[in-house]
Amino acid sequence: MDFNNFMNSPFIMNQMQNDELLQFSGSVDLSRAASIEISKELYVEADTKGLTVSELLESDEYDPSGIGSPIDAFERQLLLAGVKLSGKVPTTVEQFYQQAPALLPEFMLREVKKGMSMRPEMTKLIANSTTIASNSYTPFFINTDDTSKFSLRPIGDGSEVPQLIVTEQNHAVNVVDYGLALKTSYKALRYRTTSQFRVLLWYIGFKIQTDKIGLLVDCIINGDGNSNAASTVNTAVTGTLTYDDLITLWSNFSPFEMNTIICHVNQLKSILTLSEFKDPMAGYRFQNSGELFSPLGAGLVRSDEVPSDLVIGLDNRFAVEEVITQPLMIEYDKVIDQRFEEAVISESVTYAKILKEAAIVLDTSY
Repeated sequence: MDFNNFMNSPFIMNQMQNDELLQFSGSVDLSRAASIEISKELYVEADTKGLTVSELLESDEYDPSGIGSPIDAFERQLLLAGVKLSGKVPTTVEQFYQQAPALLPEFMLREVKKGMSMRPEMTKLIANSTTIASNSYTPFFINTDDTSKFSLRPIGDGSEVPQLIVTEQNHAVNVVDYGLALKTSYKALRYRTTSQFRVLLWYIGFKIQTDKIGLLVDCIINGDGNSNAASTVNTAVTGTLTYDDLITLWSNFSPFEMNTIICHVNQLKSILTLSEFKDPMAGYRFQNSGELFSPLGAGLVRSDEVPSDLVIGLDNRFAVEEVITQPLMIEYDKVIDQRFEEAVISESVTYAKILKEAAIVLDTSY
């Protein structure tokens, strides 16, 4: 999705209408917020504790939000600095720098994360997300070759107890650093409003999340390096996709449940136009809100990183896990000191298979 389509998409329209940050009625106690000095040292402390600045500010020693607070601790810092992100006269980037330069990196991080949340499909694709303190990770190997060995059954005196054999995979998975440099001149941004700037940051987050879905798709199809590429079934006739083919894909999931389908937009269009799925209410929901219907009870996820001749069926509860060593971060010192000459937004993440059988690929061209 390019930037123009992103700007006109429903989630951006809803965000612009609903997100009136710092525009609220009622009083807010800023006494604790005023006692905090936001500086690069605060970012260092947050990094040391494995927290974001927003999370650190919410700790008991700083400015935790009370129950029902209209804004969080970081937003109270913005309010204290007079930074307005919306309304008739939002703060410009230059004014932000003049009023509170040390708040800008965390503001950018939060808005990038908000953009990532605009691709909520990721939560439909992973069974678990884990943060570890190493650059390599060895996934579990769960032996499911003979389910009779660990099937539930009565245990008599002296009989063997069913066993589920869990070991480690033969090969560790490397957690790779991924980064995106935001390179622009201060001149290009200084008169832009924070309302405009945040949309750019949303798009960066949206694109990062889209690329991460592509990484996950590659793990599903090709495996994580432990000989666990997804099994493949073929359509009845090469070059075609029918309702019967989707039934075949669905039927191969026992004992798992095919609750998610991932495919390229070309295959997505083929599925949407199958006569068996031409439900008038499904069409109404799609035209009204862009919500995709669920063929065979499976949610549809578009990823153009999937080869156009493949359809992935997934049981998202058991198939793939996300492994993180460095959560999303922004080079705060460059943002504060150099005013956007170049700031790297980075994350260290990889994906690993949990149960190979929880994902199956349907090949339509073979």
